[in-house]
Amino acid sequence: MTEAKSGDKVRIHYTGTLQDGTVFDSSQGRDPLEFTVGSGQVIPGLDKHLPGMTVGETKTVTAEAGEAYGPPHDDAIQDVPREQIPADLPLDIGTQLQMQTPQGQAIPVRVVKVTEDTVTLDANHPLAGEDLTFAIELVEIA
Repeated sequence: MTEAKSGDKVRIHYTGTLQDGTVFDSSQGRDPLEFTVGSGQVIPGLDKHLPGMTVGETKTVTAEAGEAYGPPHDDAIQDVPREQIPADLPLDIGTQLQMQTPQGQAIPVRVVKVTEDTVTLDANHPLAGEDLTFAIELVEIA
């Protein structure tokens, strides 16, 4: 039976959970995720477990934070004066917004704190610092 190897295009079904069992993403009910093994298209902590798998094989793997979305960085959290935020933007905790760098690049941020004078925005990936568990099934090797 053919085993997946680096450079192969594969299709997998997966369910990703946090350490407490909370599901953060799943391909169930959707088309399988398609990517090339070893290409950097998925997080390293998932990618490294694909070589050697055969079609139909299932396994559960853990991607530690360093091989997932990395640790959270304090310098990615910024206090912005409230008057610099457009009045029509929702500022509920957890709201996703976009900021632009001076070079015009869009950066997704989350509202993490709101005071009378400032809005604290976090540009860390929402899963930064989290160890992630994936239940995976190799559906196809193309």
